[in-house]
Amino acid sequence: MSEQAVSIQPVPDLPPRDQSVVPEQSIFPYSSRWSLVVSGVCAGILIAALGAILWFSVTSPKLQRFEEPDRALDLMVSRMLDAQDSLRRAPQWQQWLADWTMGSTDEARGQAIQWYRELVEATDNPLSKLRLAILLGESGYETAAVAEIKGWENRGTSAVLFGQLIEAAYGSQPLDRTQEAELQATLAETLPSGWFYAHLAARLARRADDQDLLTAVEEQRVLREDRIQQRISPLMAFELICLVIGSAMFVGIAGLRSRQTDSLCLNVTGVPPSWSGRTAAAVILRGGALGVVTTAAMLSTSSFQHASLRALAIPLANLPLLGLAYVQLLRPAGLTFSNGFGLGIKRDNVGRLTCIVLAVVAAGLWGEWVMGRAAEFLNLDNHWTEWFDQDLVWGAPPTLAVSVLEYVVFAPIFEELAFRGLLFAMLRRRFEFLPAALISTSLFALAHGYSLIGFLSVFWSGFLWAWIYERTGSLIPGIVAHAMNNLLVCLTVMALLR
Repeated sequence: MSEQAVSIQPVPDLPPRDQSVVPEQSIFPYSSRWSLVVSGVCAGILIAALGAILWFSVTSPKLQRFEEPDRALDLMVSRMLDAQDSLRRAPQWQQWLADWTMGSTDEARGQAIQWYRELVEATDNPLSKLRLAILLGESGYETAAVAEIKGWENRGTSAVLFGQLIEAAYGSQPLDRTQEAELQATLAETLPSGWFYAHLAARLARRADDQDLLTAVEEQRVLREDRIQQRISPLMAFELICLVIGSAMFVGIAGLRSRQTDSLCLNVTGVPPSWSGRTAAAVILRGGALGVVTTAAMLSTSSFQHASLRALAIPLANLPLLGLAYVQLLRPAGLTFSNGFGLGIKRDNVGRLTCIVLAVVAAGLWGEWVMGRAAEFLNLDNHWTEWFDQDLVWGAPPTLAVSVLEYVVFAPIFEELAFRGLLFAMLRRRFEFLPAALISTSLFALAHGYSLIGFLSVFWSGFLWAWIYERTGSLIPGIVAHAMNNLLVCLTVMALLR
């Protein structure tokens, strides 16, 4: 579903808090030679897992990740273009916001043409070729649309019929009512109702001056576009409210740079933590490796494909890391998960927490906007398969519920505990904020296995969550902002495609 021109400057460290950072212990629980060997093996497992993710991301053809890429792309492009077309009747603020965040209709159609060219080269599906020709014709490239049908004559009866449809709609020959009626019947049998059908049917009706059919097609198109508009309008309004209020909150937070204040502090313990950095490194290596092995075992077990059991995958994979962290890091330092990571928020701090979360969400939206504009300038593209989630789009209700639970609850909690609460905090024992944040956030973004644009998007979000953990001493703002980010993406995907 689904993730801004303000310059974000890291805020200097707060004045020293009462953290009582203890010196490194003279004897560490993982200091023996055998422990070092185990740590090396665990590091190898983690490096191999990260390398496998990156290798799969780079070498695996993205279209092969779907059983039905033709169906997926048809749904996504149809809904995306319907949403763009519906903006012509939307309020001015919504048109402005959509152009600002999503780009213009011409940009959307150009991107869709690029995606369909890739699909046609990979699958050679006749229906995909037909949709590509329709896209070209409706984008003002009638000559290119007609050129697409060359060579279709020897591809079977269906290809010949498709060629006749494109020639009649975008060619130069006149079209009479009899021919149009036959072609409309062929079209109705070929394409389901949707953007491609509606635009080709309307084009044929205009060519034959069939006003009755044209009116009927246009009425159905308007109804379909209005349904999509009703779904996405509340999301866009909510996003705009978060952007406006959060931007004001962020300006206020940034203004605190010039003052010696700890008004953002939600947890006195904070970072750098009071536990040993060397012990933390061993805990992260061992817990991470056990998590990788646990995940691999679950993926190889057919019973875990069931929705109710799949919901346990993320907690079980993180249980070894969090268990070791409690036994070897928190408890020896006299801490619990609550005061060690700032997971307990007092009622008096709820208002401050809300302002902080809105500021971080707004900063994330601004960052996404800047990256979107930069990607357009550099002609970079975030591949559509990276945000098309089949479970969110086609999954049965139990599967859908599990997916939302994973994205909105489990992923924010466990990823923030692992990457900010442990990895970033461990690095802060040795480094200043910026290098610690850059290293931990880079690993966080690489672990998602996205392309360059996706990597930068995750990197920016992770950097913000590390920054707010540094400023507040609590993981709660990052967890809530992470959950809101994932929720907005899920709701957008479901509203547009489900």
